[in-house]
Amino acid sequence: MIRRLFRRCATAPGTVLAPEDQAVVDVFRAMLAALRTPESWTPGCAQDVAVRVGAHVERAHTRPGDDHGPDVIAVALVHPDTPHAAAYAHRYTHKGWLRCETTTILGLWQPAYTALSHAASGLDLPDDVGMSPAHYGIDVEARQADGSGFTLLRLGPYNQTRLASRDADRLTTELQGRAATAVPGFTVTAASAPFDFDDHENYSDPYRSDITELLAAALVGANV
Repeated sequence: MIRRLFRRCATAPGTVLAPEDQAVVDVFRAMLAALRTPESWTPGCAQDVAVRVGAHVERAHTRPGDDHGPDVIAVALVHPDTPHAAAYAHRYTHKGWLRCETTTILGLWQPAYTALSHAASGLDLPDDVGMSPAHYGIDVEARQADGSGFTLLRLGPYNQTRLASRDADRLTTELQGRAATAVPGFTVTAASAPFDFDDHENYSDPYRSDITELLAAALVGANV
């Protein structure tokens, strides 16, 4: 007679789990519940959000004033245990403010997402988190009718797109007042644009000088 031995793989019904095992089960259940029914995020709500970074989920602060965009907002990735994460700060790389596509936002941050973070796996954030720096600039350009021309002035970096747009409007108003004499034969425009870190040495800091004075100096230089 052949006897088959079966090894029980599950806890028998009614068996009480050890506290540490029960804690693992509770965390897992909470994580599944958070994934199935995320708390919806509303632009401008000023609460931390859960964002996908590769195969992981990370906690992110939204930047006040730059968290209203329907497609892209500015965020800063932080350790999931913030503000009680000082002992683990070395695991994360300081990325600064980043441009986050809203399609990568799962919803409002919930502690249950912690188990899915890089930190929970003892990992640093990758060098490439799939988000570009969220800094902005202004390009003042002189163009001829055929599209040829040159960049007259570059301002930046701005840490909020609304500030860049505000200053671009100021410069546009200034240019409208001197349209005929700005750069003869050229149309001069000012528009906000992403800040180009590779060309940072050619930008003027808009916080240290009056932007209208910087524009005036650039126009004088172009007409010399």
